[in-house]
Amino acid sequence: MRLHLICQSAFAAAFLWLPSSLVLANETPPLAIPQVVFSSLERNQIPKDAVSISVTEIEPGRPGKHLAKKILDWRSNDPMNPASTMKLFTTLTGLDILGPQYRWRTNVYSDGVIRQGVLKGNLYLQGTGDPKLVPEELAKMMKELQGLGIQKIDGNLFFDRSAYAPTVMEHNTIDGESLRAYNVPPDPLLYAFRTLSFQIGKSKTADFIDISYTPALSQLKVSNQMQLVDRPCDNWKSDIRFNLDPEGISNTDQPLTAQFSGAFPGSCRGVNFNVVALDANTFLTQGFAAAWERAGGTWVQAPVGKNGSVPLAARLLLQFEGIALADDVLDINKYSNNVMARQLLLTLALEKMGKPATTANGELVMQSWLKQNGLDFQGLVIENGSGLSRNEAISASQMNQLLLTARNLPVGDIFYNSLPIAGTDGTMRNRLMGQLRKFLHLKKKPEARIKTGSLVDVRAISGYVLSKSGKMYAVTSFINHPNAWRGLEAHDQLLAWLLEDGPEPKHAR
Repeated sequence: MRLHLICQSAFAAAFLWLPSSLVLANETPPLAIPQVVFSSLERNQIPKDAVSISVTEIEPGRPGKHLAKKILDWRSNDPMNPASTMKLFTTLTGLDILGPQYRWRTNVYSDGVIRQGVLKGNLYLQGTGDPKLVPEELAKMMKELQGLGIQKIDGNLFFDRSAYAPTVMEHNTIDGESLRAYNVPPDPLLYAFRTLSFQIGKSKTADFIDISYTPALSQLKVSNQMQLVDRPCDNWKSDIRFNLDPEGISNTDQPLTAQFSGAFPGSCRGVNFNVVALDANTFLTQGFAAAWERAGGTWVQAPVGKNGSVPLAARLLLQFEGIALADDVLDINKYSNNVMARQLLLTLALEKMGKPATTANGELVMQSWLKQNGLDFQGLVIENGSGLSRNEAISASQMNQLLLTARNLPVGDIFYNSLPIAGTDGTMRNRLMGQLRKFLHLKKKPEARIKTGSLVDVRAISGYVLSKSGKMYAVTSFINHPNAWRGLEAHDQLLAWLLEDGPEPKHAR
């Protein structure tokens, strides 16, 4: 009871600062932390001063305006580490500035000539940071090259990465895990997230292990020395040993062997082993070569790939356009792709301030966007725009202001639809399933579209809840504490509370 009284007196003095397009409705003092949420925090030894919560009901107002009624407020003005929820800021800014139909361009030049189906000369690839240049897209590029009358290439590959400043491409990590896919650094010519994905599973026809991989590389073979063992699939990675032979190569046409040894549980029905094991040039060279060969193209000799600027005398063969930004944003938010978010921030810098793109210039563009929308975020820290940072900071109140602002923008629905749906997809696929089952009988089902965030000592949620009565809430909560990993239950309790239209704390379940 004492906590409840303290919270209400603090909340009564706290109000959201809202831009001119968002109107604060007449409101009663916001509620204290719901008892069911507070009990979970207490049970998991998370102190209340390590938590911030902001909940605002979004009410329809005049055309282009929304009323914002504060429902719950706890330390919402304190800057906190938001982990991957920072991607909401990056993607909303990107959608509004660049437009949902924006497409990255990868230019292909040559210093040679095409004669009787043979390109006699080198290819120069000049990237602008397409974050989803994946095998399917590269296959389309190969068809476009063949459409120019090329069947054989007599030359090498050169990669022009001048769109980015060298410093943003350095492979720095916050946890030392340089081989993990989530730590891939930005690259104007990023191919398939520079990640080898091995699919491992027990063969359906015999008692051995099948291993395949994507994307296809022209000089990679797999050596499978693993043994099947009879045990549960939990912790299947613990007894797998991986080695790439030779290690640390820079000669991009050299054959490679991915060696797997150790034990693999026969109960596993197919798992992915993802690793960043090759330098950017080797990965792109062998990926490009394999894609060209799969399309039916040939080489006079296996190409070597090197860094190099496009010569002034080279001519543009084709300008390849990637998928639309709206589709990229869906991947960034639903699956929390770090390097895609980082490259979106750098694209803002590239498009608005020219090359070479820097993170600092990307931050300037985002800060300018805030001012244009009447937002002044004191204490905001942007390091890379992905949330994979120990330094990035934003308050729960500020994050909710972004969510409110989005509802008044033309891209608001695209942004809303990019968020993970609880119990359905993305990083929320396995969350709130029990709570949502209670609403199966309703004609219009409530939903929670929530971006999640997690780092060591950080758990975060931010997004929208559409309640059983049809109300829309913007909700953000950050936990910054060594026990933050235990905070998932409290966050789920908060979302369940809103799905039920936020009953009084004593009635919350």
